[in-house]
Amino acid sequence: WESYLVKDGARMEDVWSVEDGILVGRGEPRGYLQTVDDYESFRLVVEWRWPGEPGNSGVLMRITGEPAMLPNSVEAQLQSGRAGDLYGFLGFTIGGDENRLSEIPSLQGWRLARSLGNENEPGEWNRYEITVDGDRITVILNGRKVNEASGCDVRAGRIGLQSEGGVIHFRNVTLTRL
Repeated sequence: WESYLVKDGARMEDVWSVEDGILVGRGEPRGYLQTVDDYESFRLVVEWRWPGEPGNSGVLMRITGEPAMLPNSVEAQLQSGRAGDLYGFLGFTIGGDENRLSEIPSLQGWRLARSLGNENEPGEWNRYEITVDGDRITVILNGRKVNEASGCDVRAGRIGLQSEGGVIHFRNVTLTRL
């Protein structure tokens, strides 16, 4: 893993640490921790929780291009109350149910809203099981399928965990190539 941080001179250690086996993201400075290797088709399991006031974060996938706070990628949203939404940033194409798909011109992207919510209360652990296989992305949250995208850009890219304004905990991150 390596980091990208928006603030010049910020170090990975300023944001990310491991405490009692839990990866802690402080939320500031903003950016993300990302894999060194690229992945095209994979299964990612990650657990997260908001230990205090819920904030915003996400799991970035198929990251390519120049590093940026919201890089060219697809995101599985972790924001409290919106977990399960999928976003395509900076031209990353996603598709799916037209009733849940909306364009976001300011981000040069798309949002595919989750079909249903299944988040646990803030402070409790949540579990994503995300399968990215070809042009399809399936998101299972706490054992229930909450979103499925199709027609997504197929390419290899990095996978990232965001630091976006609120303290977040991650554990049990498992990544398997398909």
